[in-house]
Amino acid sequence: MARLGVNIDHVATIRQARGGAEPDPVAAAAIAELAGADGITIHLREDRRHIQDRDLKLLRETVKTRLNLEMAATREMIDIALSVKPDICTLVPEKRQELTTEGGLDVRINMQNIAEAVERLHEGELSVSLFIDPDPDQIKAADKVGADYIEIHTGAFAGARDWKRQEQELIKIENAVKLAAKLGLGVNAGHGLNYINIKKIAAIGGIGEYNIGHSIISRAVLVGLDRAVREMVDLIKYA
Repeated sequence: MARLGVNIDHVATIRQARGGAEPDPVAAAAIAELAGADGITIHLREDRRHIQDRDLKLLRETVKTRLNLEMAATREMIDIALSVKPDICTLVPEKRQELTTEGGLDVRINMQNIAEAVERLHEGELSVSLFIDPDPDQIKAADKVGADYIEIHTGAFAGARDWKRQEQELIKIENAVKLAAKLGLGVNAGHGLNYINIKKIAAIGGIGEYNIGHSIISRAVLVGLDRAVREMVDLIKYA
């Protein structure tokens, strides 16, 4: 059965808006796990706009399921990952000006840099996932650089404005899952997934984990985090 990784970045976003100590991402992670989350995902950004180094260290000590660290393939982030030892590192593209991650890594163009990052993380006995678009060439490149997993960027599917475009994007994702499985890569998915569109994605099968943050935290503001996580777990389970 597919797993749910809850991204708690936006709990930290709310905290940083006032520069105080609340709400606490560590407490949010504990509630999410008690509600049935199979993992906790955080993105330690270069500019530290939400998750802080202290959060990462505390979460490594307290997360009982699986800690997924999203990170840029930079020397600083690799050193941090090797020190903290998350359960899996997901390499993502990162631009300071973006509100959220805007697309997948271009592994083909950056093969040498990404291959070196993957090698260093593997030397530290860490699993590595690459956040990429559902593009056959990118999947093949991810395999060539030695990634253990890919995380399919589902943003184009989630942002489709009509059913025809959504179906086209869904077919791309389905084909990406099949190709990755053929190459022996584990498959995760995330970005823009919510309580409505998750049903179509989860029905595909072959995806091991869905990393979802914004929609869960948004719902939690209205109904509470425990209920928000449980509802998403059920949608994935019964898709």
